[in-house]
Amino acid sequence: MNDSRYGLQAGVFTKDIKKAFKAYAALDVGGVVVNDYPSFRVENMPYGGVKDSGVGKEGVRYAIEEMTELKLMVVNLNY
Repeated sequence: MNDSRYGLQAGVFTKDIKKAFKAYAALDVGGVVVNDYPSFRVENMPYGGVKDSGVGKEGVRYAIEEMTELKLMVVNLNY
């Protein structure tokens, strides 16, 4: 799977939690879903891939960041 130019999400089916964490560490994907289908998502969790599987992430936090313009003001009160 890591040889693919895509890396959206992976589904891993196992009863062994150590194997699940090992797969999570080894797979070059945007997300690993254990014991469910890999397209599973909830609106408040980040969803997106790596490599050629899109740009950025989806989800509430990422939508807010996308629509926010950061701005900085520094105030020296000892003037």
